[in-house]
Amino acid sequence: MSGTSAALQPPADAVEPVRHPDAPAPGELLGAHYGQCFGCGGEQPHGLHLEARAGEGVSITAEFTVKSAHQGAPGLAHGGVLATALDEALGSLNWLLRTIAVTGRLETDFVRPVPVGTVLHLEAEVTAVAGRKIYCTATGRIGGPEGPVAVRADALFIEVRVDHFIDHGREEEIQAAMSDPDQVRRARAFEVNP
Repeated sequence: MSGTSAALQPPADAVEPVRHPDAPAPGELLGAHYGQCFGCGGEQPHGLHLEARAGEGVSITAEFTVKSAHQGAPGLAHGGVLATALDEALGSLNWLLRTIAVTGRLETDFVRPVPVGTVLHLEAEVTAVAGRKIYCTATGRIGGPEGPVAVRADALFIEVRVDHFIDHGREEEIQAAMSDPDQVRRARAFEVNP
């Protein structure tokens, strides 16, 4: 990405990311981390319903279809929706690290318009880790995984403890998520987003 700020440049002591041994296998659908998530949750009628799959190393691929509810200008995706799709794809990477992290910084380049009805194909990967900081990048293409680049982003995620969500989230949603008998869904509910 051109023009990335210094805050998104890994420090000299950053290390290569390491995929967690229990991470989903390449090609495996990651599923929604939380049903109410605007980015990936199936319980959001106007959400993105983004579907991510584990890739090789610490990477994912994802797709979402731009719908009428996602418009900014007539017939075109809203830039904020496209940034949300990139953020969701980047946040999904944390499941491969088995790390709870939140978006600290997201810089987005909008390269070309994305029409309603388009399937946006996303690729994201972690590029470096430095302590609690996770550096990553993503690209969104139209017309297929090899299509022209429409959007791209660089991001910094910060590893947090689950207390971050418990201390700041709305009580009823926190309790519902923590009461889920499915241990994996319970853990994933607190996986990403600030």
